[in-house]
Amino acid sequence: MGPVSAAVEIDVPRSVAFAELSDLSRRPSFTDHFISDLRLTRIDPVGLGAGARFRFETPPRHLWMDTTITEIEEPQRIVEQGRGGRANRIPATTVWELLEGPGSLITARVSFWTEPSSHVDRAIDSLGMASVWLERGWREAMHRLRDNLEAGTGDETPLAVAGGNPHATGIP
Repeated sequence: MGPVSAAVEIDVPRSVAFAELSDLSRRPSFTDHFISDLRLTRIDPVGLGAGARFRFETPPRHLWMDTTITEIEEPQRIVEQGRGGRANRIPATTVWELLEGPGSLITARVSFWTEPSSHVDRAIDSLGMASVWLERGWREAMHRLRDNLEAGTGDETPLAVAGGNPHATGIP
């Protein structure tokens, strides 16, 4: 499927938007309308190797996916690789780009795609409406991200790993 993408102009410094996007514990603040049950896969949710497992709410199915930050080009690009679907057999990629715009504006763009390898997964992908739902979801997420960043709000308590020792990592 895909790629599906969405973009929005945001009036904040690029470094602020990059910090928000590279911290997976902050994702529910702007994606919880189509992504649920997000769980971090390590105590430190920021930077290379940070990962999460979550569920896309795409009718008629609800797909479990995971993602790990595999590339960072600060402050303009974050690449996430993951897998999802039944038995985690469908590779998925998410790319976040932050481009300088006119004046103090930046353009934030997200692209998401999957690469089903089996005939069954490709057939299900072609029959479903997942790409339409995901495109809508990402578009709404980008608008919510913009609103959170420009207002200086968002989820005040980021997600944390249950049972993790916050004193060992310096996470509040």
